[in-house]
Amino acid sequence: MREFALSNIEEITAAFDAGHIVAIPTDTVYGVAASLASPDAVARLFTLKQRPVTVALPVLVASVDDALELGVTWTTSAAILAEAFWPGALTIIVPACHDVARLVGAEDTLGVRCPGDGALRELLSVTGPLAVTSANVHGQPPCTSVADVQSAFADSDDLVGVIDGGERTGAVSTVVDVTTTPFTIRRHGAIDAARVAALLG
Repeated sequence: MREFALSNIEEITAAFDAGHIVAIPTDTVYGVAASLASPDAVARLFTLKQRPVTVALPVLVASVDDALELGVTWTTSAAILAEAFWPGALTIIVPACHDVARLVGAEDTLGVRCPGDGALRELLSVTGPLAVTSANVHGQPPCTSVADVQSAFADSDDLVGVIDGGERTGAVSTVVDVTTTPFTIRRHGAIDAARVAALLG
């Protein structure tokens, strides 16, 4: 497993374009990522993590505009939350077309997030949206360093490299589903549920 410098965007983009899985530093913890343009690589994320195929993968985007280009329905609630908490540690589940949703293991929804890390957003603006999930075997603690990633996936041939972004010890993102009425907190994390409720009533 090789180490990439976060500044070497061209080399990292080439790895994603070739259908590889790369571990990336996010604004929360390290994640393992694949390009949505490479459905086979996205499918291999489930195998790499030993993640149940019924647990859909979230998608990181550089902006709201990038999320809209995925064919999602940007509801009023989604717009309110993105305005308040993006970039940041909030994943918003919104209605999506079946073809895109199916890529990440969902039916008609998509969980999207614009991360708070500027260098990562710059990378995403070049690679396009990435399916990303925390870098760990399903059910184990997430990796917070390059060494953690290398240890967790030492026996894997699917992960070609890791981008060295130093220690990443942020709280996991809060996941809010706005496809339900009322909204549903699917995972508690960095954004307090009370702040979400205050905005969405």
